[in-house]
Amino acid sequence: MPTESLTSILMIVAMIAIFYFVIMRPENKRKKALKEMLTNLSVGDKITTGSGIVGKVVSIDGDLVTFETGEDRVRIQVIKTAIQTVGDPQTAVATK
Repeated sequence: MPTESLTSILMIVAMIAIFYFVIMRPENKRKKALKEMLTNLSVGDKITTGSGIVGKVVSIDGDLVTFETGEDRVRIQVIKTAIQTVGDPQTAVATK
């Protein structure tokens, strides 16, 4: 009887470890990379928002980012967390 309880405890520990390494750890890495990308954001960077709007950063004021969307120079203000990728939008699509 004691070996059955030990086996079931080891199985639960193994399941928790697998859950951590398969789900939790990669998600934490993605969050860290996104936070670093937003911290290193600077004027002149090309960005893509989560809704697919592409533009060039004009100014950064705390958590607000203002960017121009094209030749007509329409300026849009978003919060930093709305930014999905920094860099050329064509390469961002290719890497996903």
